[in-house]
Formats: sequence, C-alpha cells, structure tokens
Amino acid sequence: MSVEKTIMMDAWIRGVVEAIHSAPHQTVLYLAGGASQALGWLMSVPGASNTVLEAVVPYSRMSFVQLLGKIPSQHCSRQTAEEMALLAYNRGLKLSSPGDPVVGVGFTGSLASSRPKFGDHRFYLSTRTSDRLSVSTVTLSKGLRTREQEDTVSSQLLLKAIANACKVQTASVSHLTESDMSDEHETHFSEDQELEQLIDGKICFKVYSFSSETYRSTAERKIILSGSFDPLHEGHIKLLEVATSICGNGYPCFEISSVNADKPPLSVSQIKDRVKQFEKAGKRVIISNQPYFYKKAELFPGSTFVIGADTVARLINVWILKLL
Repeated sequence: MSVEKTIMMDAWIRGVVEAIHSAPHQTVLYLAGGASQALGWLMSVPGASNTVLEAVVPYSRMSFVQLLGKIPSQHCSRQTAEEMALLAYNRGLKLSSPGDPVVGVGFTGSLASSRPKFGDHRFYLSTRTSDRLSVSTVTLSKGLRTREQEDTVSSQLLLKAIANACKVQTASVSHLTESDMSDEHETHFSEDQELEQLIDGKICFKVYSFSSETYRSTAERKIILSGSFDPLHEGHIKLLEVATSICGNGYPCFEISSVNADKPPLSVSQIKDRVKQFEKAGKRVIISNQPYFYKKAELFPGSTFVIGADTVARLINVWILKLL
C-alpha cells in the first residue's frame, strides 16, 4: 500500500472510531482467529471507555469451548459467530447502565498462518443489538496477503460492522479486492420477537427506559423492586422512591420476570400490557426471565433488591420452617 493510501486509511480508521465513541452504544467483543488490530484502534483513540465494556479473545480451544459453553461443530462458521455475538450482547446487557443501547460483537476467523492451509482463508463477523442481527461471511483470496494484512482487512471490516450497529455513518472505502468474496445478511426483530426470545431464554432481559430522571455518571448499581405489578400502584412507586433515597447513588428499576416459579410464563401481550403501566407512570422497568432472587442476583450483580412486606413475610416463614 502506498504512503498516500496508508495515510488515508489511518484517517478513515480514526474517523470511524471517533464516531463510534461518540455514539451512546456500549459494546462487548468476542474475537477469535483475527481482527486483533480492531481492539487496538478502539482502545487507542480517546473515548474508549464510552464504548468498550469488555473484550475477550478466546484463542485456545478450551477457552473457546468455555466461552460458548459447548464444543462447536465448527470453530470458524457463521453459526459460531452469531452465537458469539449473542453471548456478547447478553454480557453487555449485564455490564451496561440500564437502558443504554448494547452491541454484542462476535468474530471467528481462519486466516493465513505459519503453516499452509488446505481450506479457504475466511472469517465470519456478527453484531447483535436489541432489534437486529447482522452477519458477514468473507473469503479472502488465498496467497494475496500476509497474515498481518489479512488481519488488517478483517479488523477494518469489523470496525465498519460495529459502526453500522451503532448507526454511525462511515465513508465508503473498499477493503476487498475483486477476487475476494463477501456475503452479508441482516435480520430485524420486532418487539414481539424480542420478547419471545426473552421468554425462550435466548436473551437475558429487556429494558424499557421510560424514566426522564437523570443520575450521576458514577452510578453503576441498580436498585431493583421486583414483582408482578398486576397492577402497578402508588405504593410500589413510593417504596422504590424511598429505597432509592436510602441507598443513594444508583439506578431505580422495577423488574418483572416473564417466567414464574409456579405459574405459566407471561405471554407477549401480557408483558406489553404491564409495560404500558410504566410508560404511563414514566418509570424504568426491566423484563427478565428469572423468577428466583438468587438468579436475579446473578443477572444483576452488585444490585440492591427492594422487597415489600409480603415478600419479607414469605422469606421469614421459609426461614422459620427450616429451623423447625
């Protein structure tokens, strides 16, 4: 690449990263087998803490298996990239502030190495947001580039994919040659489909941020009042307000589990009806799929849980029965 083209590409990279950092989206990245330079670009431009929640490179086979929670049929495949993006998205939900848009990024590649490869030099990258799943399949011309150059190309395309997921406009720059092959797919989800995925356990929770209240940027803890809220009433609202004033710095959230311990799960229409109450009241509500408090604690680490008198009485009764 000529010096002029290198300067232009460096300017493009910096411009894209700055635009990503200025977007409200927060990102978790899981990368294996390539696109390593993208992490350096994201971290080297000021504002990375606005964007990057976590980045993991599961390079060894065991690390990869532990990340996925299973042995994949193929390490480098479209399905694996999509699964990595979904895992990253769910991780991002847990790490981000309530209501902040989250992007999960998955990348798996089989690029040039120190030993000749019989198969294609290829990679798959996927991004997942609340309402969209995007995946790209790229096959590079074999022998055209060094490993470093293939990593550069995959990093550039990954950066572009993150920008698209963050709804950031980027200048049109060609990263591939005519002999390279690329295929892109995008799936959009309606609110009903998101809630169905939640009920099925594919995504861990969904936040509805109807609250207009602002909190200090240092607040990371959630102050959560869980319940069925059928219906939501003034007592619930007052209880969370008092708890928030006692606890201090934190994000007050109501939480409803779509899955019940001893009842059938809520339907999509039931969830939407209950959410409307919080929209009318201007309050933030989280829809999860965990009915038990010990599971909620895993889902919302570091949070403070507010419980009402009925729940206190139930917990005391259980404790007394265990002592008898």
